Amino acid sequence: MTAPLSGIKVIEIGTLIAAPFAARLMADFGAEVIKIEAMGLGDPLRKWRKLHQGTSLWWYVQSRNKKSLALDLKSAEGLELVKQLLADADVLIENLRPGGLEKLGLGWDLLHVLNPRLTVVRISGFGQTGPYHDRPGFGAIGEAMGGIRYITGNPDSPPVRAGISLGDSLASLHAVVGALMSLLRVKTGQGDGQVVDVSLAESVLNLTESLVPEYDMLGHVRERSGSALPGVAPSNTYLTADGAYVVIAGNSDPIYKRLMTAIGRVDLAEAEEFAHNEGRAAKSSLLDAAITQWTSSLSIEQVLDALQMAEVPAGRIYSAADIVADPHYQARGMLLDAELPGGLTVKMPGIVPKLSQTPGGVNWQAPSLGQHTDEILGGMGLTDTDIQRLKNSGVVQ
Repeated sequence: MTAPLSGIKVIEIGTLIAAPFAARLMADFGAEVIKIEAMGLGDPLRKWRKLHQGTSLWWYVQSRNKKSLALDLKSAEGLELVKQLLADADVLIENLRPGGLEKLGLGWDLLHVLNPRLTVVRISGFGQTGPYHDRPGFGAIGEAMGGIRYITGNPDSPPVRAGISLGDSLASLHAVVGALMSLLRVKTGQGDGQVVDVSLAESVLNLTESLVPEYDMLGHVRERSGSALPGVAPSNTYLTADGAYVVIAGNSDPIYKRLMTAIGRVDLAEAEEFAHNEGRAAKSSLLDAAITQWTSSLSIEQVLDALQMAEVPAGRIYSAADIVADPHYQARGMLLDAELPGGLTVKMPGIVPKLSQTPGGVNWQAPSLGQHTDEILGGMGLTDTDIQRLKNSGVVQ
């Protein structure tokens, strides 16, 4: 089947997380993604966290379905090659600091004349305008200033991170949405390409629910609440007899009654003061204590079985080991096997979302540095002699 983004050419000028993750999401659904990397070491992500034969396992997830072109962007000939690629591309995704493209000679005014249908996705800490636009920014800073760090953690402890690079990933998702909206406009003949300006901090802020209006209208500053869901009850994390943690969400009126009945507290199920969330939220500690008394007397499997019978949403808090062993993830194709250099295989997350008619897929694994340089340049009309000359002069690798 034809992939949904087949025929879309994406040029990635980015490193580490935000721009590369956005480009990978598009590559998973058929876009031709050409990743431009610095010669020598390439994207620093190649060396981040756990390594296999000197290359990051994260790299194999982040760069699947991409082509690697190793090139000196600061050389005149290298820049001309990039311009040729962009003249025939649909999307450019970059996460340089604002002004970085302009310093390279690839500002919007030039690119729009070069290719009016080109969409330029720009991901930065604080956006391309505003008093903070030229500040450096990583995902952690976006999480801090976007409001999510302040409300994450226990009330009596400093703010904590979520455990992954959440700010970068949220920016990536917004970047893909913006790119697709711009592409739709171009492909339907409604207008030219445009700049999609994505800020890490704003991408985080966009997910903070009613945080801002609660403060603006009521003067309420949402604080850290640990594992509880403030103002909504019962919804929390509970310890079982065998030391596992289970998240139970009994916060709609009928589910609450089924939950309390399942744990043997019919008195709480039928109490009029707990019939609706407002009353339950006012005494969430009492309800949490009742649920904890029940979960702490049973194993995790007994808790989950009972709550499944009662049709109460619940789930064990999974580690990586739990995810890999889970039959549901396996059945859904969410644990793909990728071949590594040397013939070993490693599991990686599958394709999301699931499309019924044009599903995404992994067509090839993450490339070595400059693996596709010859292929890409040859496709641009350069001869073997031309390519070798560029390699000899240090323009490409």
